[in-house]
Amino acid sequence: MLRLRPLTGLRVRLAAAFTAVALLASVLASGLSYVLVRRVMLQRAQDAVLSEVRTALAQHIPDQLPPDTQEDVGEELIEALTAEGHQAVWVPVPLDGSVRLPEPGHLDVPVSKEFARRAMRGMVFQRVVRKERMNRSRPYLLVGARVTGYETTMDEPQRTTPPMVFLTASLDREASDLRLFTRVLSIADAVALLAALLLALLATRGVLRPVRRLGAAARALGAGELATRVDVRGRDELADLARTFNRTAEALERTVLELRAMEAASRRFVADVSHELRTPLTSMIAMTDVLADEAGGDDGDAARLVADETRRLGRLVEHLIEISRFDAGAASLVLDEVNLADAIAGTLGARGWRDRVTVEGPPDLFARLDPRRFDVVIANLAGNALKHGGPPVTLRFAPADRDGTSGVEVVVADRGPGLPGELIAVVFDRFVKAEAARSRSDGSGLGLSIAKENAMLHGGTLEAANRPDGGAEFTLWLPAGNGGGPA
Repeated sequence: MLRLRPLTGLRVRLAAAFTAVALLASVLASGLSYVLVRRVMLQRAQDAVLSEVRTALAQHIPDQLPPDTQEDVGEELIEALTAEGHQAVWVPVPLDGSVRLPEPGHLDVPVSKEFARRAMRGMVFQRVVRKERMNRSRPYLLVGARVTGYETTMDEPQRTTPPMVFLTASLDREASDLRLFTRVLSIADAVALLAALLLALLATRGVLRPVRRLGAAARALGAGELATRVDVRGRDELADLARTFNRTAEALERTVLELRAMEAASRRFVADVSHELRTPLTSMIAMTDVLADEAGGDDGDAARLVADETRRLGRLVEHLIEISRFDAGAASLVLDEVNLADAIAGTLGARGWRDRVTVEGPPDLFARLDPRRFDVVIANLAGNALKHGGPPVTLRFAPADRDGTSGVEVVVADRGPGLPGELIAVVFDRFVKAEAARSRSDGSGLGLSIAKENAMLHGGTLEAANRPDGGAEFTLWLPAGNGGGPA
């Protein structure tokens, strides 16, 4: 199944960083190229037009200007400057030096009075963009020129002044070339961006492949595969990381194996000691019971105390043996169809609790359970409520489904002080007692832990909580089918 990677993954971020750097470099290079090419193209076009105007002025305006020749000179200038994309017009210059503007429509762009005033002193130019329909615009070069330093053959008022010339040159070809250049730059930027993205993906693939191998190895190590190692390739930082991982895995494997060996030895020791104690304790319990029955007075009290302590020691040994079976994985279920009402009544009756526990539930509820282990769970829960809770103690059972699985639920509740807040989370841990402050108690601290193990062996759950109106409440849920199988 394809696993979608998050958009914030390392590969995406690295590829985005590579692509952003490449895009920035490409845009900067394209922008500088565009600026330089535009400047060169416009400067070249501008120089050509200005050179053309200077040449025309030099050729058609003599050094000494005879009278009544202004119109002829102006027409010659217009004829010399008129070309494709050019429009030219001449304007007479009065003797008083006043400024006249060309009539509208003779040029592609209008001429301002300030521009004409500056043109009276020599050649001036400026680039002008004319707005047209559909938000289109066309660039032009506007040139104004007048010859100065001339001589006349007659004095005022008969002398003649050279005319002032205005010229507009279309820059459409340059604008078209710049647009083509812009498109080429855009295509080049797109190709560069795509190439950068592909290179970034290849580069990140080479970087992330060992990272993914390390991640897979770490997950395998976390799943318990302590022999997991990664191949060390190269001599870079990732190779150092792989070597560090391998050394860490080796140290962890040694430590875990040592701990497992120590745990297995501890379990074997507890199981062996418990089994060895069972036989002599059975004999001691029988003998102390006989002594307690035959002795009288202080001797009888001492014998009964020894008998009680011996029985308590026997229960502890039985609990240790049961716990050792769970730890060794040897605990198994012997399933049978069980009537819950009868099984619960039998458990309470065998221990003399039938009058002290109120039972509520349907009489015909059946479930496939291990009767002996179910008896152990109910006895632990009911006995815990009677010892540490307060009356009345109630036991309710009924059908209950969880996560689509049919089952049965047994709730044992009391009206005592409830469980301390810090005890609820650890109440099923081993050797945890309600009277933790007391140095000695009748319980072994293993009863609830054994009950929890039996519930889990059936594939069920056992939970503890405090009732809102006071008292503790233990909820046992067991599947009504074939159980959970062997531990």
